[in-house]
Amino acid sequence: GIHKTISSLLLERWRSEMNQEINHINQVLENTPHLEKTDAIQQWIRSVLRRMEHYKAEHNKLLKEAMTLLELALWKAMLDGNREDDASILEMPAKKTNLDIESIRIKRRITSGASIVIKNVLPFLKLR
Repeated sequence: GIHKTISSLLLERWRSEMNQEINHINQVLENTPHLEKTDAIQQWIRSVLRRMEHYKAEHNKLLKEAMTLLELALWKAMLDGNREDDASILEMPAKKTNLDIESIRIKRRITSGASIVIKNVLPFLKLR
């Protein structure tokens, strides 16, 4: 339910604000005339859903940034881990070396395993 989704939000402030918003209905209904309670509840539901959608969008934006950083970190680790292979390339003529280093960087980005790691990490970070 909504409480499970709220507990999955990345920032404590978001979780706190959503819980306050949900609890706010008790104060509203206490001071609302009997015939206006239905309208007050409907307005409250819209407010909760609107805020939740906003936080979901922000959560997904932060998640996308985190996945990009993870991909870059994996790529860098792959590049750093293969420095000994690069030594033989540096002995080549300069023009050929630049082309080879660039093609190796591209190849290592593709083979860094980021797509596999991200595919397996992302489900744990998405909102339920």
